[in-house]
Amino acid sequence: MLPALVGPTGIGKTALSLEVACRLDAEVISMDSRQVYRGMDIGTAKVRPEERGLVAHHGLDLVDPGEPYSAARFARDAREWIREIAARSRLPLLVGGTGFFLRALTDPVFREPPVEPGRRGRLREWLTGRNPVELRRWLAVLDPARLAGTDPGGRHRLSRGIEVALLTGRPLSWWHREGPLDAEPLDVRLVLLELDRAELYRRIDRRTEAMFEAGLLDEVRCLLEGGVRPHDPGMTATGYREAAAVLEGELAPGEALRRVQSATRRYARRQLTWFRNQRPAPSLRIDVSLPLAAQAERVEAWWRRTGAGPGGVAGA
Repeated sequence: MLPALVGPTGIGKTALSLEVACRLDAEVISMDSRQVYRGMDIGTAKVRPEERGLVAHHGLDLVDPGEPYSAARFARDAREWIREIAARSRLPLLVGGTGFFLRALTDPVFREPPVEPGRRGRLREWLTGRNPVELRRWLAVLDPARLAGTDPGGRHRLSRGIEVALLTGRPLSWWHREGPLDAEPLDVRLVLLELDRAELYRRIDRRTEAMFEAGLLDEVRCLLEGGVRPHDPGMTATGYREAAAVLEGELAPGEALRRVQSATRRYARRQLTWFRNQRPAPSLRIDVSLPLAAQAERVEAWWRRTGAGPGGVAGA
């Protein structure tokens, strides 16, 4: 059994995770689909180097922004980190707000058949040149069930659906339904962080302002000058597209700030809905308006009551 601190963006997961990790002798496994990218620190609110010196973190700075990083890859990596952490008699603490990363552990995805890397690389390069409207048309032909049944997401997820269908001969919806599981599901117990909606939005707006003040535009300028393209997988993160538009003279800084704040609030609403409807339901809910020490005490007491306690993983 593994604990997972989850909740919407901007609610305070990082601060609580550091406090809890110190109390339970834990190492943090990040479940954030954008913090995996190198060079994307300010806009993803990545934990600072000095904080990583206090608590070991896994799942940060794994790939360059031009490289996709899937939930399936996260699940494989996370299972290895969990084994390594447990071997050190420490507690793996899952932390993040990316729901499909969590689901990849509790409801494992299919095991992909081997594909010749050259074919995959050429196809990805071709897909990079297609716009989202064209990608949707392709997916409508190759995997109509996926396009009709669920939100296929943005460019990266549309391209992923096309890639799987063309390279494996079967649509992604078939693989999710019929494909062999990549691994056994993990028993994860959720600790859901909650806050009054209006206060959460105020925190999001303040944090977004702080990101721009801390140099988000300079961070994006460095990425672009280093060869990262505006449509690369990492650059789809909220804030990065808008910052790139400012640098290209397409958007005023003030308007970019407002758009990022609005988009982040919408994302937080989607996260809240997702986590509140998860199976199993959250085992513990934490009101983050409480002092940080009080929040950590509640999590520590809850985990010790489970019988696992610090320094071990129950049933993992």
